[in-house]
Amino acid sequence: MSTHRYVIRVEGHLTDLWSDWFEGLSLEQEDDGETLIRASLPDQAALLALLSKINALNVAILAVSRVSQEE
Repeated sequence: MSTHRYVIRVEGHLTDLWSDWFEGLSLEQEDDGETLIRASLPDQAALLALLSKINALNVAILAVSRVSQEE
């Protein structure tokens, strides 16, 4: 099964303390006050589940991008 890589940009800084809640996904705090969440996911259902999890935090999702495997 192939996976797809996504970068999800959210409003505010999510610190590394959230790493366990996001099951080890990469969290990168940007200088502009936003956080990038990087994930390799098997399908759209997994992407929707992750977006739902972010929504449950009441955090604004600013962008979702599918990126190449090299990025």
